[in-house]
Amino acid sequence: MIYFDNSATTMPDDRVLDTFIKSSKAFFANPSSLHRLGIEADRLLRRASEQVAELAGMPGGKVVFTSGGTEADNLALFGLARGNRSHGKKVLVSAIEHPAVLQSLAQLEAEGIEVDTVQVGRDGVIDLADLDRKLTPDTSLVSIMHVNNETGAIQPLEEAGRYIRAKTRAVFHSDTVQSFGKIPIPMNNNGPDAISVSAHKIHGIEGSGALIMKKRLGLEPILFGGGQQEGLRSGTVPVAHAAALAKAMRLAVEERGLAPYDEWRNELIRYFGTFDKVLVLGAENNAPHIISVAIRGIKGEIAVNALQEQEIYVSTSSACSSRSRKESHVLQAMGVPDHYRHGVIRISFGRMNSAEEIEQFKEAFTSFIGTLERV
Repeated sequence: MIYFDNSATTMPDDRVLDTFIKSSKAFFANPSSLHRLGIEADRLLRRASEQVAELAGMPGGKVVFTSGGTEADNLALFGLARGNRSHGKKVLVSAIEHPAVLQSLAQLEAEGIEVDTVQVGRDGVIDLADLDRKLTPDTSLVSIMHVNNETGAIQPLEEAGRYIRAKTRAVFHSDTVQSFGKIPIPMNNNGPDAISVSAHKIHGIEGSGALIMKKRLGLEPILFGGGQQEGLRSGTVPVAHAAALAKAMRLAVEERGLAPYDEWRNELIRYFGTFDKVLVLGAENNAPHIISVAIRGIKGEIAVNALQEQEIYVSTSSACSSRSRKESHVLQAMGVPDHYRHGVIRISFGRMNSAEEIEQFKEAFTSFIGTLERV
């Protein structure tokens, strides 16, 4: 089996699973309990929180553990927009955000918050001039993802941050679910104030993630109950998930660069360039672990199914929307031609892939294209 759908989810690392199992057994108590077992669980939870903040480049920052990237994005959009109304009532996001961000906007608009979107070019990268035009003193929150989940386009967060700092007091959030542990995230003064991460994108465990902030940032909760996590996210915190997330993040940072993603991506770009009916989406300086291509005149599902017959697993643009028949908002924003737009497949690498698998993929894809040409 060759698994090239790592942007959808990754196979858990045995070392992360080991941390999860040991923590589940030794620190099973509720960290809010006052007895010794609860205090020990709380101590581990605090240690995990400190590690997560440090690994994210925000030592001493505020970590809110969530059920994953979607909840982290929702908490950022709703919690930061509502909590920073005194700074303004305008939210600005890019046109290619994950649905976890975009689907939150209608509710914010219903609450009287103005929403605007920053457009992207054909390479899938935000138009900084458009960002500059749309920033106003009334902008309280800007959310721009770091790496697009469908194309791998890297967004210029540091440059965007300069515009945001110069014209507003807005909180700057970035969905870094697809970039953390893959490429460095700019965390200087012009970098994001808050980022979202998800464990299962970095060989961690599904159902865990975090919103990580340089400080509390006026965040308002969106879940209510027992007031856990300083009232920012009620619900008993799963200590083992927090410890496993910290372990997955540490391994991702320490082992970033061990797998030659750049080499594999460049090899596939050269390879796909030999086919007249295959279009590589985005720029060559996209994230190294994601490559999306469009095949003229077919649906992406045809290619996915054909490769699956060879035990090679890829996806159609985004796994989050691949089962729906809606056209990708990312491809629309990029202006991908109609005769290519439905034939997109995404190949995404993880730490467990190998160079031999790249060669096997090329053989299978060549055979598939040959079949199309004979039809």
